Amino acid sequence: MKISQVKLAAVAIAVAGLFAFNSIDAGSIKGKVSPSEGAVRAWAESATDTLNATIQNGNYEIGNVKPGTYKIVIEAKPPYKNVAKEGVSVADGQSTDAGEIVLTK
Repeated sequence: MKISQVKLAAVAIAVAGLFAFNSIDAGSIKGKVSPSEGAVRAWAESATDTLNATIQNGNYEIGNVKPGTYKIVIEAKPPYKNVAKEGVSVADGQSTDAGEIVLTK
């Protein structure tokens, strides 16, 4: 093989390697908590990931979420109780609105 053929083969292998893996675009989960003064942090839990975000003015947005199904847990401060919402699905690169979660005492 000539040197130019070796270089061409190396470039072809490198390009093929780049396309061998599908890229995953991270999404996000956002929502609202009421009463806002009772909420501290929002957690997104799946079989492989645990992510969180602070809650500001009753709103949260958890970023860098991989596609999958999550349980959202709202960490509350007394006298409120933590609340969980199951089955929140995130698609590739999409923002998911988990809706309003109401805290109870």
